[in-house]
Amino acid sequence: MSTVRLNGSGVTINDIVDIARGDAVIETAPGVFDRLMKARAILEAAAAGGQSIYGMNTGLGANLKTSVESNHTAFQRQLVRGRGVAVGPVLPRDVTRAVIAARLAMLSVGGSGISPETYQALAAMLNAHVHPQMPSIGSIGAGDLVMLSAMARCLIGEGRAEFERQILDAADALKRAGLTPASLRPKDGISLINASAVSVGDGALVLHDVRDLLAAQRQAAALSFEALGGNPLILAPAIQAARPAPHQGDEAAAILDQLEGSSLFESAVAIQDPLSLRCVAPIHAALADSLQRAIAIIEIELNSAADNPLVILEEDRVLSTGNFHTPALSLAFETLGLAIAQAAAASAARFIQLTGAGRNGLPRYLSPVGGASAGFVPMQKVVTALMAQIRHKANPVMLDFLPVSEGVEDHATQSALTVRKCAEMLDLWRQLIACEMLAAAQGIDLRPDHRCGKETAKIHALIRGLVPVLGEDRALGEDATIIFDALPFETDVSS
Repeated sequence: MSTVRLNGSGVTINDIVDIARGDAVIETAPGVFDRLMKARAILEAAAAGGQSIYGMNTGLGANLKTSVESNHTAFQRQLVRGRGVAVGPVLPRDVTRAVIAARLAMLSVGGSGISPETYQALAAMLNAHVHPQMPSIGSIGAGDLVMLSAMARCLIGEGRAEFERQILDAADALKRAGLTPASLRPKDGISLINASAVSVGDGALVLHDVRDLLAAQRQAAALSFEALGGNPLILAPAIQAARPAPHQGDEAAAILDQLEGSSLFESAVAIQDPLSLRCVAPIHAALADSLQRAIAIIEIELNSAADNPLVILEEDRVLSTGNFHTPALSLAFETLGLAIAQAAAASAARFIQLTGAGRNGLPRYLSPVGGASAGFVPMQKVVTALMAQIRHKANPVMLDFLPVSEGVEDHATQSALTVRKCAEMLDLWRQLIACEMLAAAQGIDLRPDHRCGKETAKIHALIRGLVPVLGEDRALGEDATIIFDALPFETDVSS
């Protein structure tokens, strides 16, 4: 079993994926505990000196002006319980693990003031595979407090949790894992929940999956070049250099590499292909650029002390902040969703070109028997339906909020929602890619004198290892599902 070491910096989306999906064990560097203890001492000294510290000796939100003058430990339990209002289906196991891992990564930076004991208890809970049942609806992106309360409640033995594939009372799950409920010290409760760890943890998984699907989309586009007899010169480096947009040269090169050795380079091809082929490099480049920006923003969050209030170690003081607010993260995922939709639209357009009345010598509807055969044309409806759902989920939502908490929280980012709707686009996009691959493979089979490139030949062979060429009409939806389940294909140039 692999390990991920937290030291307060350098955590990547790949680390979160390893923890969430590979059950990697979290190890904490000794320097983290040094920072946690120093921050705790600064926090306690500030409180003892009479400073009002949000969520430690004051109420939250609209209760900001309410002082908490006694039994601060009981107040932390009350604070966590009172925010346990999230509803809806629970997050999947891998997302829940990603959320906890993200919060631990943020806490390891050292600005929260959380007690080292509570930090250790949270890490132990994750390593023991005790996973709180976290409802998925409740965050508006001004921190993910009401969703993270399920994590904090589980840590103190309340609520429900999954352990060894069983759903149990949290206290029972902890006991079976050999753990005891944590005892929250002053400010521990707000340190656990006042963060955007749901948005960040879920976002890390989404970006990993987008990276894989962009590789699959390149493969599908390359197959369509082969099937449609596309002009590969549109991918020439000089064309990309003439307008050096971010990633355009790399995206053109990735498809060109897959076509290496194809007879397209020896054939009489069209001067100008349809835009879904001709403009594939800038379309994919826009997606690659959006993906890179989103990764950078998620990794900033993973390695930042985004707490409110924040213990500033270098200055020995505690200040309220707005660092939990994530407008840049929301904007990145809104942009990424639009870029995915644009790439998906090009994939859908290529499918229509492949399966229509016949282009560049392909038979009508990609049917080898002709006549009344439906061939691939009914699947145009499926592709259109998939594209409609993708477009729907690409609609921005980050401005959809209302002032809450008596106007104290009068701005929000909807970051958790922007991430989740982007995640929901991915299976739709994956199915669309599968449809394009299925049609492109058929088109290649109907061009008997054509020779595929080195990598496109491998992809074609993988598809034919899963589903046979279409002769007489059959249920092609089943074929598309088989390819969907197999994606992404791994080849030498898929990343």
